[in-house]
Amino acid sequence: MRLQRTPQPVRFAQVIPGRFTQAGLDWARVWWLRGWLPILLLVIGTLCAYGPCLDGGFVWDDDAWTLKLQNLLGSLSGLGQIWSHLTALQQYYPLTASSFWLDYHLWGFWTLPYHVENVLLHILNALLFWKLLRRLDVPGAGLAAGIFAFHPLGAESVAWITERKNVLSLALFLGALLCYGRFTRFWKHDDRVPAKPGPLPREWRFYLGALVLFLASYLAKATTFAFPAVLLLICWWKTGTIRLREDVLPALPFFALTIGLGLLTSWLERHHVGANGPEWDLSWAQRCLIAGRALWFYAGKLVLPAHLCFIYPRWQLQSHSLLQWLYPISAAASLVALWALRARIGRGPLAAVLYFAGTLFPLLGFMNGYFMRYSFVCDHWTYLPCLGLIALGAALVTGGAQLLEARGLIYIIAALLLPGLAAQTWRQAATFADSETLYHATLAQNPNADLAHNNLGLLLFRAGAVDEAIAHFQRAVEIRPSSAHAHNNLANALRATGHEREAAEQYEMSLALEPASANTCINLAMLLATSAEASLRNGPRALELARRANTLTGGRNPVALGTLAAAFAETGRFAEAAATARRALQLASQPPGNSLAQALEAQIELYEAAKPLREESPDNFRHP
Repeated sequence: MRLQRTPQPVRFAQVIPGRFTQAGLDWARVWWLRGWLPILLLVIGTLCAYGPCLDGGFVWDDDAWTLKLQNLLGSLSGLGQIWSHLTALQQYYPLTASSFWLDYHLWGFWTLPYHVENVLLHILNALLFWKLLRRLDVPGAGLAAGIFAFHPLGAESVAWITERKNVLSLALFLGALLCYGRFTRFWKHDDRVPAKPGPLPREWRFYLGALVLFLASYLAKATTFAFPAVLLLICWWKTGTIRLREDVLPALPFFALTIGLGLLTSWLERHHVGANGPEWDLSWAQRCLIAGRALWFYAGKLVLPAHLCFIYPRWQLQSHSLLQWLYPISAAASLVALWALRARIGRGPLAAVLYFAGTLFPLLGFMNGYFMRYSFVCDHWTYLPCLGLIALGAALVTGGAQLLEARGLIYIIAALLLPGLAAQTWRQAATFADSETLYHATLAQNPNADLAHNNLGLLLFRAGAVDEAIAHFQRAVEIRPSSAHAHNNLANALRATGHEREAAEQYEMSLALEPASANTCINLAMLLATSAEASLRNGPRALELARRANTLTGGRNPVALGTLAAAFAETGRFAEAAATARRALQLASQPPGNSLAQALEAQIELYEAAKPLREESPDNFRHP
């Protein structure tokens, strides 16, 4: 008889952990293989890297797209003006402005959602970049997406609210590329279904989608102008040739949009934004020097993102310097070398470098950009172009690891590189917490940044630290004597400390540089009409300036009209002074009213009371 074995009791503590451990490993493996775990890490890591800027406020020209557009953001008619008036905005980017219009109606000027939206758009861009590289069969797509998401060179585009233009336009740009790739068969219709022999029918709905998304990206920011050239570049990279019917003809509508909108953008940059004057009077040789050095500068910052700065020092250009010519010569030589080696190393490296240089082209100094008056390079200009070099670098690392048969090396590099980049991004994002922090950080890297001195002086002046403000205004004027704005600000601060004569001199210098400045005309006119120094009072000159300011502001600015009233009173024309002050009061009393209305009411009372006094003693009475 066979003896039956008594089953041994199985301990719960022995079985359950083992099952849970195996299940956990299986779950993690599935998530990793499907790409969900890397995506989750990328999303959480990016949110953490940009944590310091999330509760930050508006900085520098953020108000030009938010606070100063309250009259446009508050109504549907304002939204219509955003799209229909080319000069209603600082630049004609109506889609970006429309996103701010929507933000205003959702949460006013609470800045947290603005920052969160920028970070979420940046995460979306990293994921779209990942998907695009995988579709194009570029090795290391995940590593490239991680580098882009965490690289501190992108912090300026993400942490600066105004640069919603960058993150929004890139999302649309990448979406357009994915649509066009589906249309032209850069990749198969579905990777799970084997490709059928022979040409596949084109799906024109994706072509239309690409066209719409590209137009939207351009209306978000004009830096996506290179899209049609990128299409042909990918065609050449994937096939080794560019065919007229299959490649060039479908791209022609995109080129037409680029040329038309590009001419409009260039005109607006010169005549509306103000990108003309001595700072942009550069010879062709000087522009070549800028381009060559900028290319190497940006490539260097991508490889070693140290000493990043909001405003970099503006280079001194010397056309006779052989050392400076090495930058453009070596850049051109690199392109020639990659072309010569394309049969040996493939077309990919050359395509990546051409993408980088081509998308940077209008920002290399060949076309006037307003920020060139302060610096020839800027971090946020690389947001779209950097994709080419990042993809190339990730592909080289992945290819090297595969040659060494050490795939684990990729994960080691990612584990060391990405947290380091994220930490640097954390520090860089923190500089955008507020304007004062940003300007102090800028001056620590570039003590001769006159823009930072001037704007920091304004912050100090408004906070009541007038002496400190004067020091920064004086430094700004020393660095850039041609800055009318800095002279005007210095004059305001000097006047606040009782130095009226010195203030008048600074106002005159500001007007000599910018005669059409209504603000400076108002300031100087009021000083000449109300100065405590009798020798400084000049009624006719004050009246001339006040009338000019009133003309420049269209006759509907209460401050300009109040100044004109003061100038009339200084010249003894009290009836006109009272009538002008009443017109100013009507405008100042309109919602949302301000303290100017009270001042004008008091002014009117003085002018009315001064009428009989003037008639009795016209030679002795001047200004009430």
